[in-house]
Formats: sequence, C-alpha cells, structure tokens
Amino acid sequence: MGDSLLIKNAAQLITMKGHSDKPAVRSAMSDLDVIENGAVYIEEGKIFEAGPSEEICAKYEADKQIDASGKVVTPGLIDPHTHLVHAGTRENEYAMRLKGKTYMEIMEAGGGIHATTRATQEASHEELYEQSKKRLNKFLLHGVTTVEAKSGYGLTLEHEMKQLEVAKKLNEDHPVDIISTFMGAHAIPMAEKENPEPFIDRVINEMIPKAAEQKLAVFNDVFCERGVFTPDQSKRILEAGKEHGLIPKIHADEIEPYAGAELAASVGAISADHLLKASEQGIKDMAEAGVIGVLLPGTAFFLMAEFAHARKMIDAGVAVALSTDANPGSSPTISLPFIMNLGCLKMGMTPEEVITATTINAAHAIGQAKEAGSLEAGKKADLTIFDVPNYLTLSYQYGMNHVDTVIKGGKPLVVGGQLQ
Repeated sequence: MGDSLLIKNAAQLITMKGHSDKPAVRSAMSDLDVIENGAVYIEEGKIFEAGPSEEICAKYEADKQIDASGKVVTPGLIDPHTHLVHAGTRENEYAMRLKGKTYMEIMEAGGGIHATTRATQEASHEELYEQSKKRLNKFLLHGVTTVEAKSGYGLTLEHEMKQLEVAKKLNEDHPVDIISTFMGAHAIPMAEKENPEPFIDRVINEMIPKAAEQKLAVFNDVFCERGVFTPDQSKRILEAGKEHGLIPKIHADEIEPYAGAELAASVGAISADHLLKASEQGIKDMAEAGVIGVLLPGTAFFLMAEFAHARKMIDAGVAVALSTDANPGSSPTISLPFIMNLGCLKMGMTPEEVITATTINAAHAIGQAKEAGSLEAGKKADLTIFDVPNYLTLSYQYGMNHVDTVIKGGKPLVVGGQLQ
C-alpha cells in the first residue's frame, strides 16, 4: 500500500459522478450524486473509491485519516477562465468608473487592458512570477485546485511568451494545476488602432506558431467585440490557431450583441465566455454544437452591467460553467465561492447548478474532465472540504469563504483555512 488517505464521515459527499464523458446539460446539471455520511479513500494521489462511510471504512485502512463530520466534501473547484499572470492593479480606473466613465471609454483613452499591458511588459519574469504566485495561493485558499490562465497583456511576441512561460513555471512549481491559453488577440495596441491588420498578421504568423511550437498553450482565445476584433478577424485568428493544434475559445458578446456565440459554434470552440449579450440564435447554435458557456458574473457585478442569462442558456441545452475571470480591470477577485453566490442571486441558477458549473462542467471547459472535476476512481485526488452542514449553505451565505481543507493530489495543502 502506498501513501494513502481516508476522508470519512462527511455530512455530504458530492461526487459529480457520471459526467466525465460529456458536460452536464439541462436537468443533469442538478445531478450532484450526493452521498450522506460519505467517505473517500485515496491512494498515491488518486481517488481509489468513494461511497458511504460505513462501507469505505470497513474496506480500507489508510496511513492518514481526516474526519469530515459536519462538513461538505466536493471535488476541488475549477476556475476555467482567468488572467492569472499579469502585473499591476487598476483601482484608479475603478474610482473613475464610479464617477461616470465607462469601461470602453477608459480603454480607448489608453487605460484598461492597455494599462495592464504596460505594467506587464515592464515587469521582469521574476516579478510576474511572484505576483501571480501570490494570487495562486489565494485561489487555493478559496478551494480551487485547477485554473486556466490566459496571456494577452503582452501584445508583442516577447511579452506574450513571457506571460506563458511564467504560467508554465508556476504550473511546474505550484501544486495548483494551470492550463494555459494563448490570447495575443486581447486588444489592438494603441499605436495600431487605426490599422490593426499588421498586428493581426503578427498574431497569426508569429505568436500562434511560437506558442504552439513551444507547447506553451493548449487553447487560443480572442476578444471578439466592437472596437477590438471583428467576427471576421476573430475567425481568422481562431482558424489559424486550429492549424497549429490550439483549441479555440472566445470572449463573446460581452458588451453588445456581436455574433460571438454564433462564431464559437461555427469554429467548433470548446467554450464561449462572457455571453452577457448573446443572441437567441447564438445560444441555440452553441447548444447544437456542444459549445460550453463559461459565464463570468463577477465581471457584470463589477462593471455594474446586465448579467448573462444563465437560466435561458441552461434551459436551451447549453452546458454552463462559472469562472471568476480574475483580472485587474473588470473582475478583480479570486473568490470562486462568491461567483457561485452570484450565479444563484443574479443569474437564476440553482445551488446544484452552480456546483456543477464550478466542478465537472468547468473541467470540460478546459479539457480536464478525464482528470478532475468529480470524485471517481482513477481521477486526481483533488478535493475541497467546506465547513458547512450542507451544500445549500455554500450559495446561501454570500461573500464568505467556508473552505476548511483543500487536498491536491492526495496532499492536504490547506488545513483549518490556512496554507500548509
């Protein structure tokens, strides 16, 4: 017997069993497979078996045990859309918006993404690494064991690669798994605003091939929005990524309806993200094409915008995931539990649906459902233990961090709410 761990007596063990082959849609998003008084036996960093405590405890003896009496055990939370690696903050713009400036006005005047780009370009590899590591520790403290991380604050070959290299190094050094996305098409550099084609050419002919060749990214993302990249430009960028083996993702229909959801379906994107203004047709197309809708209610909350219509998407058959969109401009948070609150309170989702959206569906949105997102035999032993009596409390008490213990690859990394 190798290094083994037994978690027992959980008031509720949420396994998310049965959704690893395809994302949960419609009523399946409410199917959590809850075991009352549950236990999980872990060996050598993998889940060996989950079931009722009486049964599991009778079958296995472990090197270590954790008594989860009165607590809820879930798969480790997964955040499928973050801008983890960046430098600097933008609280000055927050103050400007509270005085009446819009997000797009600030961006067009050289702020917004451009401000973070300047800070990120000026930061050394080491400075970027240290700032991002600090954020990653905070994700872990909030129950997150896997994050997606985008580039996009470099906007030059050198600095985009620097962001991706920092993400790669963090993935090697830090216990949280990082899945990287190349997002050179996050904004058009200020100097090329009037003639973006040369920049788009560099993204397609220089940056995408390099990111793919060096295996620095799995996905290729683009900000499809009026004033940023048109649907036609976005399609060219996403198709170029596909030619180099990068799977398409898209920032779609965030500020206004712009056919982003439709484009996601037509290029076979794994996910379309934001979708605050997605059209009825776009939602229908996504459901038919199996594109996951990654919704980011923290962004709508922070920008004081209308929220995405999660209820409409779920009812239409779109698999929905939730994410923080952690970034310095439009969603400066790393609290996925708070995002779960917003899913219920602002987007019409149920407590069951937000758990599905931050576990197995989030895993599918970043191609990790075979490894993570549910408590099933053979998967990584990534678990979060919440100090709540039942899972309803997670979405009922808002703005609170109920994380007691986080186990990553069979190792307790957060105990009693403290990093070990």
